[in-house]
Amino acid sequence: MATAAPAADAPKSGGGMKKLIIIGGAVALVLVIGGVGLMMYLSNKAKAEDAGGDDTPAATQPKKKSGEPPVFVPLDPFTVNLADKEVDRFAQIGVTLQVTDAHAGDDIKAYLPAIRSNVLVLLSHKTSADLLSVEGKEKLAEEVKHQANIAMGIEDDFDEEAAASDAAPPAKKKKKKHASESPIAQVLFSSFIVQ
Repeated sequence: MATAAPAADAPKSGGGMKKLIIIGGAVALVLVIGGVGLMMYLSNKAKAEDAGGDDTPAATQPKKKSGEPPVFVPLDPFTVNLADKEVDRFAQIGVTLQVTDAHAGDDIKAYLPAIRSNVLVLLSHKTSADLLSVEGKEKLAEEVKHQANIAMGIEDDFDEEAAASDAAPPAKKKKKKHASESPIAQVLFSSFIVQ
């Protein structure tokens, strides 16, 4: 019987070692998962702070979420006679407005008749030389954005004196908003033909 008692104790001590290894492995796994989760949380928090932080007012934070695709509002193509004196020329220009979000796209659609009118008048005062250079196209994009802002009653920082040589439609008297409220992020040309 004395030999039977140590044999019964031997399996218990071996099983205890197995339990310790399993418990140690489980604790290590929990620590690793917790560490990875903490790193992900802190990196997301750091990205949020870099993007504007939580302490900035809601009005100054961009409305667009980083995962959302951009919103575009295409305008019907503009076909206008150009202001060239020596030869009759015309331009057919496709314009698309990139806006801050889908709600802004809906707001722009309400002003489309006024925006189209302002852009048509702007284009009819251009010459082919104004439109054929890259700089001319970039300037036109700025002027189209300015004219769209005017139609929506938004003041912007557009340099009127630089565009003084081009007769633009007069600004209508409306309640003015600040340029930071402009829903137009960028003016893009989808087609550009001058003949």
